[in-house]
Amino acid sequence: MTYQWWHNAVVYQIYPRSFYDSNGDGIGDIPGIILKLDYLADLGINVIWLSPIYKSPMVDNGYDIADYQDIAAEFGTMQDMEQLIREARDRNIRIMMDLVVNHTSDQHPWFIQAQSSPNNAYRDYYIWRDPPRDRALPDQQQSIFGGSAWQWHEASKQYYYHLFSKHQPDLNWENPAVQQAIFAMINWWIEKGIGGFRLDVIDLIGKQVDKGITANGPNLHPLLQKMHRATFAATDLLTVGETWGVTADQAKCYSAPARKELSMVFQFEHITQTWENGDKWQPVALDIRRLKETLSKWQIALQNEGWNALFWSNHDLPRAVSKFGDDKCYRVASAKMLATTLHFLKGTPFIYQGEEIAMSNVQFDTLEHYKDIETLNFYQVKTAAGMAHDEMMQAIYKNSRDNARTPMQWNARKNAGFSCGVPWIGINSNYLQVNVDQALADKNSVLQHYKKLIAYRKSLAVITEGDFTPLLEEHDKVFAYLRKNEEMQILVLSNFSGESQSLVFPRELHNRRVEDLLHNYDKVDFLTGEITLKPYESFAVKLRGK
Repeated sequence: MTYQWWHNAVVYQIYPRSFYDSNGDGIGDIPGIILKLDYLADLGINVIWLSPIYKSPMVDNGYDIADYQDIAAEFGTMQDMEQLIREARDRNIRIMMDLVVNHTSDQHPWFIQAQSSPNNAYRDYYIWRDPPRDRALPDQQQSIFGGSAWQWHEASKQYYYHLFSKHQPDLNWENPAVQQAIFAMINWWIEKGIGGFRLDVIDLIGKQVDKGITANGPNLHPLLQKMHRATFAATDLLTVGETWGVTADQAKCYSAPARKELSMVFQFEHITQTWENGDKWQPVALDIRRLKETLSKWQIALQNEGWNALFWSNHDLPRAVSKFGDDKCYRVASAKMLATTLHFLKGTPFIYQGEEIAMSNVQFDTLEHYKDIETLNFYQVKTAAGMAHDEMMQAIYKNSRDNARTPMQWNARKNAGFSCGVPWIGINSNYLQVNVDQALADKNSVLQHYKKLIAYRKSLAVITEGDFTPLLEEHDKVFAYLRKNEEMQILVLSNFSGESQSLVFPRELHNRRVEDLLHNYDKVDFLTGEITLKPYESFAVKLRGK
């Protein structure tokens, strides 16, 4: 494999609305990100992934784009964006844009034109169908946000298709004019100097609506290859696709270099296995054995073909320490364990803002404090179907997207130092103990642990290029693996439980001297035949001779 710059890069995702507010309006903004670039450079990251900052009515917090080539006023101006690109570059950090091309806002000029007349030139930019009879739905396809995927348009007596909110009509990617318009826009951003794109729900653009095919349609990969030829081919951009439900074989199709599509994809198997029957509002306890199998499966499958995007959480998911660790008794230990486990794997790691200080899920007192359109929609859908209020609230506490969207906790002052105004969403009450200032002052903090991990990724080629070998596969609570190349072997051992765990090493590891790289309890200098790990204990060691 020919290695690219992003193979040993570390990406930091920023949710701009909640990162840092520079002007006191309660909303994070681009100038606020610029003010925190030195913090991010000190952390050691190479790429900032920005959730959408385009002009938008914000029905879905920017994932409903009204103008791809303008900036939402609450986030700043295009001049601010250009300054961010320049100042980040000065610190050897690239900006990766979040690009939503499955759908637009219903306030986008294309849709405004499209709905004006069935004969308008932009009508076929979107997906319209006649009712089979008296406003009957074209079919029973459902929106991902709940309810029908079809919205009646009274003026034209037709339905339009939306896989998300009714305010997010799907683009018709079977129309070559749509393709060319999107490609031109991508190239416009490339010329501005951005370093890559995260492609939102990109697996949906090959849909065949009349056949009920949404994800991974037959036209998907030809479309991505066409996009690559028209935009990415002459660049070294990092491109990552959001692909819910993707299989390992499908991931190779996206990310194998010879196919010329994307750099990598996000797969969510480690998340969806905590949902009963694929329903996030029916959360189930983490099955550690199954999680281990999932992590190993993806490492092995993409080891020599394709590439893994490594992450625990993002703007759509619960906080990592709350989902996979213990955010109460062992918040620091389990957060370090999760970080060590992920960052020594083969792939490109993504850190979601606040993960580096082990921010946790929030639990607002009432439903009215939640802002997420998906959460609010599904509360109505689920309770109308008979789910008790308390049961639904417990599901929201575990899986609402707002868990990841509370403001970044910078210090122990008012509003966690996020804003001098009234924050757009509530602050997690633990900010007095969990904040950046506290983490910077503590040499044993989760933040300092992340800095060491990032430094290792840049200095140890075995992390980028080495083989992955799972160990102790039958153990129910401990995830262990080796990373190996011709020069070095690294052993990573992680207890995913809140109880001590005893284990016996494979014979080839008995009585081995090791060089400690990272630990969250005691330093390890020697491996005997047996070991007992403390709750959430984790360490990474370089193997030496016997």
